[in-house]
Amino acid sequence: MSITRHGSNRRTSQAVVDGNTIYLAGQIANNVKGTSIEVQTTEALANIELLLTDCGSNKSKILRITVYLADRADFDGMNAAWTEWVDGDNPPARATTQAVLLDPDWRIEMVATARL
Repeated sequence: MSITRHGSNRRTSQAVVDGNTIYLAGQIANNVKGTSIEVQTTEALANIELLLTDCGSNKSKILRITVYLADRADFDGMNAAWTEWVDGDNPPARATTQAVLLDPDWRIEMVATARL
């Protein structure tokens, strides 16, 4: 069985498909960094959805998402954007933690695993 990589450069791939499992790199809100947690969450989730589509999947097949928040005070705002986006019939497992992100204008990073 082959491994397929999407959005690759010399160091990383945005998505790796191994068998029927898709592993996504951490997704951030680079186009709207410095904005509200709701706006950044919406962009990070849109990035996840685009990558899944590129791999031949969709958000209903997400198995797990890990959410990294720069400030735990953003939890409610992140959840508001999440609730608007998530497939309520197929919610994934999720873990949320506070973390120091690489750019101080980033408020969120999300890592997802899904099925084809």
